Order: sequence, then structure tokens, then C-alpha cells
Amino acid sequence: MKRLFRKKSAAALAGQSLDSMMWRRFRRNPLSVASLVAIGLFALVATLGYLITPDPTPYCNQQYLELATLKPGSKATFLCTADSAPRTPHSTLKKMLRGQPLPYTATPIIKYEHARDSIVATPYNGDPIAVAASKAFVRERRFWLGTDAYGRDVLSMLMIGSRVSLSVGFIAILIALLLGITLGALAAYRGGWVDNLILWFINVVWSIPTVLLVIAITFVLGKGFWQIFVAVGLTMWVDIARVVRGEVLSLKEKEYVEATRALGYSTARTLVRHVLPNVAGAVVVVAASNFASAILLEAGLSFLGIGVQPPMPSWGMMVKENYGYLLLDSAYLALLPGACIMVVVLAFMLLASGLRDALDVRR
Repeated sequence: MKRLFRKKSAAALAGQSLDSMMWRRFRRNPLSVASLVAIGLFALVATLGYLITPDPTPYCNQQYLELATLKPGSKATFLCTADSAPRTPHSTLKKMLRGQPLPYTATPIIKYEHARDSIVATPYNGDPIAVAASKAFVRERRFWLGTDAYGRDVLSMLMIGSRVSLSVGFIAILIALLLGITLGALAAYRGGWVDNLILWFINVVWSIPTVLLVIAITFVLGKGFWQIFVAVGLTMWVDIARVVRGEVLSLKEKEYVEATRALGYSTARTLVRHVLPNVAGAVVVVAASNFASAILLEAGLSFLGIGVQPPMPSWGMMVKENYGYLLLDSAYLALLPGACIMVVVLAFMLLASGLRDALDVRR
């Protein structure tokens, strides 16, 4: 029985695919699995967006100046008056992507009482007002992470801010992958003056500080949400191009690549179908690491005021708007978005480390 068991075990081990073995190796690293779960949770929150935010209005920009800098967990009472003109409700997809204005006007109040067929409420700044009970209602709302200096819900802004950071990182990495893989593979495979020209261009871009280059590109393209995608993407391709060039240089001398040349395959077919699939492992590791760098870069640009512009919430912008509270009793307004940036960046760095270990064939 022992011999039979050993034979079956050996056969099962021999039949395992390389992908399965890599996945098993990745799962043995608890930090990598935890980072993948954290990234998945942030991605889920960013995808659902306004469907799950406490403030579903566009950009979570519902301001209540009377409720500025409320502590986490605070409650507030609102007198909600129906709008005179009914609003057409948005579809679920449109609401998820863009939010939807409230169908009523909410006024923070200190107290209220019912008097016959009306509601008498006392707002924070003004005399008591009476509204017909058929046209108004009173509701309580809890601000789980408090409010900022403009009375906006901090939790909602953090949730939508995750969409900005992850989308900037995702689109920027796609741009960087397109440029880096194309230029790196072309330079290594063609060689000669093509390699020298592309390598010279890579070294020129590499020598310019990344932040300065992004700032220069932002000044050319302008400030805004979509411009930051292009600006960050145009600075992230250099690492990928260098890695791809090195990998392709070592692969283009392999027998199967020489066979494609003998068969008369085009350069594009050889690179796409026979060379680049063997470079994917290294590219994935670099892309995961650059994803973290893109998030940090976007946060830094928003902090400097040349990234995402108000009223769109961004973690970097939230730090900028609230860093003055660090010495006061509301330091959490700047620490919370900073902690979100730290967690996401750390998760992507741990993911890149886990992928590197899992894809290391020497292990």
C-alpha cells in the first residue's frame, strides 16, 4: 500500500500544471493572500461607488456647514422637505457611476415637534419654521467617520476616493504596459540603430525625476481627472520597457525563436505569439509594483493641487484640505485618507513580492 501510495503521489505531482504549482506557492504566503483580499475589497467599494456610499449625491458633495467637523459616530437630525419639481430617478448603472441628487432638501435642525398637521423645527441658524407634515419628514443620520470642514461625510468621500486612486493606477498602468512592452520588445528584437535610438530615449526619460516629468506633462495637458491618467502613464513605462528589453534579449537567441525566423514568420507574430508570453511573469511583477507607485504619484499631485480637481474627492486632496488639523483634535481628517493610501500601496507591494516569489522558476 505504501508503494502504491507513493506511486500515486508521484504521478499526481508529475501531472500538476506549472500554473497550479505557482498558485499553490502564492497561497502559502499569508501576506500575499491578505494583500489580494484587501485589493479586492477596495476594488469592490470603488466599483459599487454611489450605490453603497452614505452620501449618494454626485462627488459626495452634500455640504452642511452647520455640521462641520463632527466627531466620528455623531448623529444629526434633518428636516427633509420634498422638492416642488419631481426629479427623474437615475438608472442603477448611472447612479453607480455618477451618483444622484437627493429628491428633497435636507436642513440640519436642533429640535422639532409636531403641531397638528405641521412640523415645527428649529434650525441651527434661524427662527423656528413650520412645514406641512404632508410635504416634509424628519430623519436622523449617523456620520460614522464624522464630517470635514464643509460638513461633508468623510466616509463617503473616502469610498469614492478609492475609485479615483484605483482607476488612475489601472489606466496609467495600461498606458505604461502598451508603451513599455512595445518599445522594449522592439528595441531588443530588432537591435542595431533601433535599439540604440529607443535605449537613448529610455535613458533620457529615466534621467528626469518622475514628479517633475509628471508636473510638466500636467501643465501641457491641463488639470483634471483624465489628464492625470495620461500624465502618470507616460512616466511609468520606462521600468517596463527596460525589463522587457532585457528579457527579450535573452529569449531571442533561443532555438524556437530562430525557428520562427527560418519559417518566415513576421516580427509581430514572433513577438506576440512566441516571445512576449514568456515575458509575462516579469511584466506582471513590475506592473503590480508600478501600480503602487502610480497611486502614490496621483496622491502627491492631488496634494500639490495639480491632480484631480474639486469637487471630485481624492485621498491626496483630502490630506491637503485637512492637514492643518494634525495639531488639533480632528487629526483623523488627514490621517484617515493617509492610512487608506498606505494600506493600498502596501497591499500592491506585497502582491508584487508574492508574485515574484511564485513566478521564480529557480524555486
